[in-house]
Amino acid sequence: AAAVSGRDEEAVLLLERVHYRHDPRWLLPVSPRLCLACALELLPERGVSLVRKKYVLSCFRDALVRHASLVTQLVAQDQRVCIHFINILFGLLCNVEDGNVTDLCIEVLIQLVTQLKQEQTVHCLLDACHRELCSMPSMRGSQATLTLLGKLVDTIPALADKLVMEHGGLMEHLLRGLVYPNEGVQASVCYLYGKLYSSPMAAEMLSGHFREKLCPLFLSTMEGAQTKEFQINCLGLLRQLLKYDLFVSMIMNKSALAETAQSVEGPPGETSLPLVLKKFLLSRDETLQVASAHCITAVLVHSPVKHAPAFIHADIPEFLFEHLSSSSEVLIWSIYNCLILLAEEPLFFSKCHTVYGIEAVVRSLQGSLKLANTELHKQGLLLFAEILTRQPEEIRLFTSSAMCGDASRALQEAVSSPVLEVAAEAVKAASAFLRKDHQSAPPVQYRALRALLEAMLSRCSEFSQTPLNRRSLGSRDSEKAILRRGKFLLSTLEGFRNACRLAVEFQGEPIAQENPFTAPSAEKEDTLEDFSEFLLSACDSLCIPMVMRHLEQATHPALMEVFLSILHSLFIIVPHMKKKFSKKLAASSFIRLTLELKARFCSGSSHSALNQVCSSFLYCMCLNLLSAPEKTRSLSQEELSAVSELLQHGLPQISSRSPESVAFLSDRQYVEGTARQRQYCILILFYLAYIHEDRFVSEAELFVALQGFLLSLQDQGEHLPPVVFRASIYLIAICQDKDSALDEAVVSAIRKFLEGISDLHLVYTHHPLVLRFFLLYPELMSRFGHRILELWFFWEESSCEELDDVPSAGLPTLPASLAALFQMLRSSPSILLILLDLVYSSPVDTARKVLMILRTFLRRNEDVQVDGLIRGHFLLILQHLLVEHGASPSGGNLPLLLSLLSLVQLRNKSEQELDSMAMKLLHQVSKLCGKCSPNDVDILQPSFNFLYWSLHQTTLSSQKRAAAVLLSTTALIELLEKMLALTWTEMGSSPRTALLCSAWLLTASFSAQQHSGSLQVHQTLSVELDQLLKALSFPKKKPALLSAAILRFLRTALQQNFSSALVALVPSGSQPLPAPEDNILAPLGTSQVLALVIGLQNLIVQKDPLLSQGCVGCLEALLDYVYARSPDLALHVASQPWNRFLLFTLLDAGENSFLRSEILRLMTLFVRYNSSSVLSHEEVGHVLQVAALADLSTLSNTTCRALRDFFLQVQSMGLLIDHSTTQTLQASLEGLSLSAFSDHPPPQDMLCLGGVAVSISHIRD
Repeated sequence: AAAVSGRDEEAVLLLERVHYRHDPRWLLPVSPRLCLACALELLPERGVSLVRKKYVLSCFRDALVRHASLVTQLVAQDQRVCIHFINILFGLLCNVEDGNVTDLCIEVLIQLVTQLKQEQTVHCLLDACHRELCSMPSMRGSQATLTLLGKLVDTIPALADKLVMEHGGLMEHLLRGLVYPNEGVQASVCYLYGKLYSSPMAAEMLSGHFREKLCPLFLSTMEGAQTKEFQINCLGLLRQLLKYDLFVSMIMNKSALAETAQSVEGPPGETSLPLVLKKFLLSRDETLQVASAHCITAVLVHSPVKHAPAFIHADIPEFLFEHLSSSSEVLIWSIYNCLILLAEEPLFFSKCHTVYGIEAVVRSLQGSLKLANTELHKQGLLLFAEILTRQPEEIRLFTSSAMCGDASRALQEAVSSPVLEVAAEAVKAASAFLRKDHQSAPPVQYRALRALLEAMLSRCSEFSQTPLNRRSLGSRDSEKAILRRGKFLLSTLEGFRNACRLAVEFQGEPIAQENPFTAPSAEKEDTLEDFSEFLLSACDSLCIPMVMRHLEQATHPALMEVFLSILHSLFIIVPHMKKKFSKKLAASSFIRLTLELKARFCSGSSHSALNQVCSSFLYCMCLNLLSAPEKTRSLSQEELSAVSELLQHGLPQISSRSPESVAFLSDRQYVEGTARQRQYCILILFYLAYIHEDRFVSEAELFVALQGFLLSLQDQGEHLPPVVFRASIYLIAICQDKDSALDEAVVSAIRKFLEGISDLHLVYTHHPLVLRFFLLYPELMSRFGHRILELWFFWEESSCEELDDVPSAGLPTLPASLAALFQMLRSSPSILLILLDLVYSSPVDTARKVLMILRTFLRRNEDVQVDGLIRGHFLLILQHLLVEHGASPSGGNLPLLLSLLSLVQLRNKSEQELDSMAMKLLHQVSKLCGKCSPNDVDILQPSFNFLYWSLHQTTLSSQKRAAAVLLSTTALIELLEKMLALTWTEMGSSPRTALLCSAWLLTASFSAQQHSGSLQVHQTLSVELDQLLKALSFPKKKPALLSAAILRFLRTALQQNFSSALVALVPSGSQPLPAPEDNILAPLGTSQVLALVIGLQNLIVQKDPLLSQGCVGCLEALLDYVYARSPDLALHVASQPWNRFLLFTLLDAGENSFLRSEILRLMTLFVRYNSSSVLSHEEVGHVLQVAALADLSTLSNTTCRALRDFFLQVQSMGLLIDHSTTQTLQASLEGLSLSAFSDHPPPQDMLCLGGVAVSISHIRD
């Protein structure tokens, strides 16, 4: 079957009657078995059917495609045969009217000529075409020839030039064809023209032809085109023509003339290009619409300003906007291009085309963003940005807030695009969108704007944080990546700056302040205030970190200009936060950053805009910082005006690096006015930077420079503005090293400058080093120390109140400022005198701080001996305050002063002789107490402590003198009587409890001293004995210290047998007559004694060490008192079984638990009164045995003394049975008596317990 099929094919392809004569070399060696000689004879043969000829051509075409080289060799064997074959094909083309055969002929001819690559063959074909066209009486049959020429030039572009040069006569035939009433011919003519004009050289040669003949004809022909093929070829020719500015000008001029002619009476039939293209744009064919848009773009590319008005007047933009609703991406992209170019013409906006079309643009943008065509996204965003940027302010683009919101959401979506190029275009469009006239349609969509800005900043932050792999990128690519990031960041910052500008502009628009459609009862949302605070927050959290990260890689002046202008505008946008924001910026080294930018880019006249922005930013920030200073006074309005003028003139002139600025400051040569202003500005900048811990200048170099600066001022006789002098003092103090010191000349100059200042508060900045600076130099301290310390305490915020009453073992860490002051006080105690002067010369608050700090210092620095230094000052101050307060001493700083006085006394652990100064102080304090009422707790408590100390921490002779002075103050005695009476009315613990403790202790001390020294009594005081005994016999939760103080008083009375000349123990109201057996114990009764013993036992079992000592001591005195009057009763009381239970209650489970002083004293008491029922002889022996085995060196002195007394008591009672135990214990006690008490220094006797000065020995012994 295959063989039969092959034979049939050969029968068709070969002309059998002549084939046998043909040389085999003309036969194609592969299938199809085609003989070129047969084809040459078969194709022109009239007797061969057209179908067979078409088949032969089709096989030849297939052979050319499949076996191009073999066919080419076959045809090229003989040049004459080749040309003959081409002529046969061309003849067939011209004579056959079958369109399919024609197309095959054209295709074979084109392929053959292309494969042969022989110039002679091409010339042959061109000549044949030329002859054919010239020989035609009409253009009726010219379509095939014209199509062949067009495709030939399309295949071999170089033929265009040759065709024009060598066959120029063809142009006339083309013109004939263009007007021939056959659109197929016309389409072929346009196709050929298009190919000819695609060659620049041919186009230039044909320019005259076009101007004179083709141009007038072409537009009208194109307007009348009906078939799609003709329309497309017309548009194709137009596209080629529009590549050249010359032809564009010709066409547009012709169009202008046509439009003018239509407006007046003119020749019919003339048309304009805009109207022709408008017609195609209005067609429903997408291809024609796209081609029309391309042609419009091609015209506008040459000169939008020149050619756009013609299209705008033809209402082209309106129809372009309408077609944006198309689903064709190609058409939308083409329209975007047209509109972008039209937007360069102001007429486009003034005729409100953008107002008409903006909704279509936004919707198109929203739709295109859902597609994957990033080029479409970019082009749409570019158009939107152009419209937003160029829209005149007086013509509102968005007529409703809803439309504005749609635009904002579209931009937000575009900004968030993962494609960087799309996001970059979106950011630019968003930047243009943030304009007042675009946002003024009420209500302003602040929430939408905020969302848009958040999206922009988030996208930028995400991009800026993407890590750069420098190793894989290489140096050049890495630089490009950084540059790309910088551009994106710049665009984002420009958008943010526009938002800031928008907020500033809306501040003057009442309607833009808040949403007018919010219900009256609803919370105000979407307001300008909220938006402004968002801008500040976003800048702080996003903009600043992004810029700082980028600065680590590159610095771009344009970017920094925009960034600093944003910071500057935020001062205006959020005025209530500008001072806080300025402080944060200063603390983040923005003064340094701005100065470095000026030094790097703004020297001379370069980057003047950046210099202006930097200067404006620094100016505002400095004024904000100076008007809200930290640790110094605020400037007056007059001073602010002066500083403002100084900064305005000086800041733009500063463009030097920090070392150069420091060198400029130290210049000792004559300094002119403008240079001096620059120096002032530099100092203010350094000062504000240092205040906020940005020390970017070498401190040692600045210290030297400042000295030169001050000496230069002195040499020129100039006076510093207070602000500048403040900066100089602060910087010198901060930069001065511990080991370096100022020259005397500089110190003298500073002193002269300070003497010229009306008040030091004008130049003072609160800092420990500034204080140290003034106190370091005697010349400054003697003259200004008092005022400087006053200012220091005025500004100091650290408080010592929370440090009070803290045990010395657990002192909390001091604040740095107080630690620095304490260090100064330790190194120069004479400063304490100035501090004491401040107590009575400063305001109450300041004086209070001084006293609190002095008290804390004395508590923490017990090794510093200051008593003699400040005691005289105490007396002077106390006298001054007493005179000042007169009969009403309460209030003011007197309580703190007295507290400090008592503290100074308590610091003395050893007994001291009271000199005349101390006696005067004692007298003054006692007088002060006499003027007080029991309610003046804050004055009386430290005063009583001081008096109590004076009676107990001195020598015996001084105690007697002190008691005599105090007893002479009758008002004090009367006060004590009132205080003691209050004990019975106070319930439990009260604010006066500590004061009552001191009153009882002081009364007991007075009574003891008066009794022992037989001192004169000027005033007696009465105490109700029944109330006293009741308080001890039936205690109602009174504080242990108060009970111990009352016990001390009762013990003193018992020791004196109730015979004190000072204290009178009186009965409480009407009392029943005492029983006869009670007379012997008067003023006590038997029942009172028994009740008191029980009360003492109850107090002892509380196991409070101090209270237990007092109870035991009082029990000893009570039994002694009773025994002297009724031995049987004393023995009865001492032998009560309850005493044994009390003894064992006090003992715990620990080994040797009885070796405590209070227990040993109790056992001694029971042994003395031979209470064997309480403590048996065996038990006494056991105690002695255990004591003999114990390491007595570990016991306290008090316990050793109590053990010794117990041993002696047992010995005196004849209860020692075990002689070995007796000898061992006696040896140990003798050793202790010789060495132990001296080896172990006694513990501090005078303590402050709960604010009460207490002598432990006074309570115990």
